[in-house]
Amino acid sequence: MCNDKITDQFNQPKDDDGVWGDNASVPIGDAVMGGLEGVKRRFVISRVPERIQALQEVLNYGAEGIDLAIAALNDESWDVQVAAYLLLRQRTEPEIAQALSERQYRVKVTSVDAQGQEIARQVQSARIFVEKLGEGVSLALTYIPGGRFSMGSPETEKGHYPFEGPQHLVNIAPFYIGIFPVTQAQWQAVAALPQVNHALFPEPWRRSYLNDADLPVVGVSWYEAVEFCARLTQKTGRNYRLLSEAEWEYACRAGTTTPFHFGQTITPLLANYNANRTYALGSKGKCRQQITRVNSFVFANAFGLYDLHGNVWEWCADPWHENYEGAPSDGTVWELEGDTRYRVLRGGAWNLHPKGCRSAYRDKHESDSGRADGLISFRVAVSQEYPLMFGR
Repeated sequence: MCNDKITDQFNQPKDDDGVWGDNASVPIGDAVMGGLEGVKRRFVISRVPERIQALQEVLNYGAEGIDLAIAALNDESWDVQVAAYLLLRQRTEPEIAQALSERQYRVKVTSVDAQGQEIARQVQSARIFVEKLGEGVSLALTYIPGGRFSMGSPETEKGHYPFEGPQHLVNIAPFYIGIFPVTQAQWQAVAALPQVNHALFPEPWRRSYLNDADLPVVGVSWYEAVEFCARLTQKTGRNYRLLSEAEWEYACRAGTTTPFHFGQTITPLLANYNANRTYALGSKGKCRQQITRVNSFVFANAFGLYDLHGNVWEWCADPWHENYEGAPSDGTVWELEGDTRYRVLRGGAWNLHPKGCRSAYRDKHESDSGRADGLISFRVAVSQEYPLMFGR
């Protein structure tokens, strides 16, 4: 004999039921799997991969879907932000063009004291441009506003070297810069483009490191980094280049005057370096003993840049000078009387002591070498001669 009460209970929605509908109302407590309401629910409660997947459906739902995608431009996840940007960039609706022209992404910025203890944290916005390289690979750049800063380190800074001085004021014009060092995936995408001046090895890192699309490319000579920029310029029509040394330090500092953009010392929670050594009153920590993927650390600097201290060295455009005597004050590449056998390196590396990862620290390497040293990478820049980059 059938129990009507029990049967009725079985017919009621359960917490784990799925609703596969269109825009019907959603029973409270149900897991939503389809329709606009389903997309909304999945986007709010899901992990990052599921949120990105849900984004692929939002533009099927008219104005409400567009609003969802635009809102995702300010998602807490960097990956969701980029996915939303790339999705919207293919559309022509006026509201989308307006949103992209005002494109911003949110980054977490922290400050630490001399012991490495956090003393402040804030969320800041930065503007972004994403260049499509093909085969699902993209290159993200952020806008660096122009300004004036004191380049180099004072003699009183712990770890100061004479080649970091004399300190001098430099004016920097606005430009765009890669948020991360160039990755293996980005390198392979550009290395496949037609040659401009030099051949490029598709996998220069193979001698020292495992293949990983999100690791910075390493083992690249200065000339190969310049060729990467030339091929990207040829593809896009935008003048991609290496940063000048002054631009690199300005971008790294992001308005700070401390040894590191996050403060008076460095910790393994903030960067990848030789944490068996300490700086200032900081303590020792875990030494990773290898390069790490880009976007491995939570905190950016105030310009929205990551991985500036440690992990991999970064080529700059400038030839080597022993100090800043006679250096230009306009932030341009300092070619005059430089030793072109060597080019400037900035940022430090995963195996370097912390004083070598400071904002002001500089080193040099043979311009035509790189494959012998699996620690050298680079990031790219574009001058502000392309005001329509945002919203294209």
